[in-house]
This record gives sequence, structure tokens and C-alpha cells, in this order.
Amino acid sequence: MTDVKIMLLPYAKGLELPAYATPGSAGLDLRAAEGAVLQPGAHLLIPTGVAIALPAGFEGQVRPRSGLAVKHGVTVLNAPGTIDSDYRGEIKVPLINHSHQNFVIARGDRIAQLVIAPVVQVTLTQVAALDETTRGTGGFGSSGAS
Repeated sequence: MTDVKIMLLPYAKGLELPAYATPGSAGLDLRAAEGAVLQPGAHLLIPTGVAIALPAGFEGQVRPRSGLAVKHGVTVLNAPGTIDSDYRGEIKVPLINHSHQNFVIARGDRIAQLVIAPVVQVTLTQVAALDETTRGTGGFGSSGAS
């Protein structure tokens, strides 16, 4: 288990901290610190009222909640969003409404999930050519998957 420090910002007093919904959950539920109305086709940056200190070698991935996407057409705009280990500001979630109806967000609503994952940084080495593979330069759809 990795320890991650979290700070509840003063204006978010009374909100539940992000938490795993079940023992097998991969993501911590993030909650809206402020209410808003997300109009059809619009996107808003929703504050969560929390900031975290991730250890070096980890990132936070802000991902959509499947229930919001399936039931309401609301998802995270840049999914997954990345929180770097050296970021100490408030976590905010860019939501977009793909439906044809207003979506009301109340303070405390679960709006996204946060997955903490290990990250490997690499050293890039410039070369004149890359090794050959069976796939080669085949791009989108070239692997035969539908």
C-alpha cells in the first residue's frame, strides 16, 4: 500500500474525501465541490476541493464514471487526465455533456474517478532507423481488431 497525502481545501469543508466504493475498486470517487448545470454540448471545469501529493514514480489518472457516461452522456473531456507527481494544486475535472438535456451537478456528487498508477520515465535515444516488426508501420485498424 502506497501512502498518498491529501488536503481538503477550506471551501470544501464537509465534503467526503475521495474513497474506493468497493474493496475491488481501482479508482477513488472524486466529488464536486460546487454545484453547476452542464448544458448539452457544453463543458465545464468542476473543482473537487482536494489537492494531493503523489510520490515520485506515480501519476493520478482522472477517468470518467461509467454510470454518468451511460445514463447521462456525461464524461471527462480529456480522459484520462493526468496528475503529475509534482503537482500540488486543486484537482479539477473537465466534464462534457454529450446528451441533449441539461445535467445538474450538486455539491458532493461523484463526478469522476482517480486511479493512482506507477509511471516509468525513459531516456530517448535518437536513431536513423527502427527495428523491423511484423506489424511494421500499420496504424489504426491494421492489427485486424474491430
